Amino acid sequence: MGFNCADGLSKLLAELSFFLKIKKEKKMIDCKHFDRMIQEPISFSKANSKLKKLAKAKGLYNWTKGKESSIYSWDLLAGWSCPFAHECRSSAVEGEDGKRKVVDGVYTKFRCYAASQEARLTNVYQKRKRNYDAMIALSKDNLVSDSDIAGVLCDALPFCGLVRIHSSGDFFSWKYFSAWMQVCKRNPRIKFYAYTKALVYVRRYETVFGSLPENFSLVASRGGSSDNLITPEMAEAVVVYSEEEAEAKGLEMDTDDSHAAIGGTKFALLIHGTQPKGSEAQKALVALKGAKK
Repeated sequence: MGFNCADGLSKLLAELSFFLKIKKEKKMIDCKHFDRMIQEPISFSKANSKLKKLAKAKGLYNWTKGKESSIYSWDLLAGWSCPFAHECRSSAVEGEDGKRKVVDGVYTKFRCYAASQEARLTNVYQKRKRNYDAMIALSKDNLVSDSDIAGVLCDALPFCGLVRIHSSGDFFSWKYFSAWMQVCKRNPRIKFYAYTKALVYVRRYETVFGSLPENFSLVASRGGSSDNLITPEMAEAVVVYSEEEAEAKGLEMDTDDSHAAIGGTKFALLIHGTQPKGSEAQKALVALKGAKK
């Protein structure tokens, strides 16, 4: 029996039609799936008063062009998205009456400022919760890849030059961390930086890919459950209770986030915000306020 060109062509067209149909259906399924995962819009936040100071930092001018409007942050719920938090574990917890209060962890030495914000400010809490709910849902879903999450974040990314990843929250999963590294690579004209206690994911990423993206500055935030992974060459932030403590440790004080955003150094952050009653952190805060009078 000879080869029938007409039959062969018909089969080829049928297979091509079937492939296109499957591809179209898959795209439709993906879209609906994403709609279910992200029920409310996610969003970045414009720079707060502290981050606005970064516009004047010389080491960041190539990114910000001296404009406060070029600086943004991406935020999640504090504590809830911080699996490696230890000394600073705090979360805003909402009761049945809709009111929120800060709940500290068993080992908390100093309270997370972001958690206090979320307990006090409803709009801040709701915005971070929308971002958190969406990222958690996408990260846990097996049909969604890290590349997919990166695409969602890139779509929400505003026109900017500098982004702090997590002025509240942290990298809560490997998939989510990997997604952010892809966001950095896809946006080489934007400078990204982050404090993190999720050093397990950092170590894993460097093992697989060799190094972090060039436009990303990472600061190891001491006081987490994976402090043993902090290496001498890492940029590192340490919370101190006084300027004298920072000086004794040989650390410069960062008051405008420039040390973190520029990267490459070890520095101190002065205790601030509302602290647990009777704690050493609260006593230090009272002393600091008294010294300013």
